[in-house]
Amino acid sequence: MTAVDFAAFVEKLGDAASETILPFFRTTLGTEDKNSGGIFDPVTEADRAAEVAMRRMIESMFPAHGIVGEEFGSVRADADYVWVLDPIDGTKAFIAGLPTWGVLIGLMHKGQPTYGMMVQPFTGERFVGDCGSAHWHGPGLGKARERRRLTTRRCNSLAVATVMTTSPLLYKDDKLAALRRLEAEARLVRYGCDCYAFAMLAAGHVDCVVESGVQPYDVVALVPIIEGAGGIITNWDGGPPAAGGDVVASGDHRLHKLALERLKG
Repeated sequence: MTAVDFAAFVEKLGDAASETILPFFRTTLGTEDKNSGGIFDPVTEADRAAEVAMRRMIESMFPAHGIVGEEFGSVRADADYVWVLDPIDGTKAFIAGLPTWGVLIGLMHKGQPTYGMMVQPFTGERFVGDCGSAHWHGPGLGKARERRRLTTRRCNSLAVATVMTTSPLLYKDDKLAALRRLEAEARLVRYGCDCYAFAMLAAGHVDCVVESGVQPYDVVALVPIIEGAGGIITNWDGGPPAAGGDVVASGDHRLHKLALERLKG
């Protein structure tokens, strides 16, 4: 099967996650800290319920496929096809009632990201890519849903670039210094948004997104979307980003080269 053959199934996964999560959004819900004693790393009942729903569907439809999820770990991670799930990327935004979180559903084939979707259930938006093209699905001016091609914008200078990162509090020592070098040359720097910042890069509204210390489930789904929209995403050394760590995405390959140079010092 090709990535295109999985498209309808990914839509169903997005439906299941959305239906599970939305009843919890902007309600009083319990939150646990997965990183007691360190930087607050929350998990909610909504995170766990959505991942369970998606895992059950994958196990039923594709029992030989692997699954890597934020909340319940890995099974068959060496399979040819591996699903990489983050039920709520941006849980801090979620518990604050901000609509900048998203459901990340990624599919890897033989170790390479091949298909990805970012679902924002509250706004009704979906960002989808297969490395060759990317599209946005969402509500139009009326009630009908629209579909548009995603294309990153041209930007060959940090002096006119909009740069985003989730929070400088997530950076340590030399990594924070690297971020500050990049920020010092950018026209506009904004914090927050988690996966939604990458979606806005694919849509042509943001030029560069930088993150430090991310996990595979934070990034695998985003790779096919960004590449499908004409952008580039790598680790800070310019290598493949799927393993996580320190990653940077740019809408313009020329800007990406400059960003890597500033991050390296």
